[in-house]
Amino acid sequence: MSQDNYELKAEARERVGKGSSRELRRNGLIPAVIYGDKQAPISIALSTNEVTKRIHAGGFMTTIATIVLDGQKINVLPKDYQLDPVRDFTMHVDFLRVSAKTEVNVEVPVHFENEDKSAIKQGGVLNIVRHTVELHCPANQIPEFLTVDLSGAKIGDSIHISAVKLPQGVRPVIADRDFTIATIVAPAAGVEEETATEETPASE
Repeated sequence: MSQDNYELKAEARERVGKGSSRELRRNGLIPAVIYGDKQAPISIALSTNEVTKRIHAGGFMTTIATIVLDGQKINVLPKDYQLDPVRDFTMHVDFLRVSAKTEVNVEVPVHFENEDKSAIKQGGVLNIVRHTVELHCPANQIPEFLTVDLSGAKIGDSIHISAVKLPQGVRPVIADRDFTIATIVAPAAGVEEETATEETPASE
């Protein structure tokens, strides 16, 4: 499961537009929108510091948040956010309203373990093809990350998505092939010699 849920206090935003957004930012707030679940969108304002802190903590896009608005609690999943390209502060956030039945597509990071039990210990190099995998899953069961066990992996091996144990109800968005997540390749000094004698595993 992803990180623990958290709450963000919000206030209703009656005026929209660039002028209103600039005024909010001057007052330490950012504009945001809640949409989805077949309900009308809601324009809100949130604390810039609180949202920025959550973004920098990691897992922002895969963790359900509770928006507290006028005493009402709305479960949401961040779907997009914009950062100022110069000053690196949050400018806007889009939230998807979620319920127990909501299913979403999310990018989940890939973690690797047991490198010391693979050919990497003898000098092999881990070539990561996909640092994240897009998954389709219930909004309340988003994995924090996927774990790839490298135990026994040899030089020339490819690790495919079929080798990764996925939680129940979670499946890759790419369903038409067993795509590659990583390969174990020879050290740089031996790459040319090895590729002359055997075919290098295909990467996607």
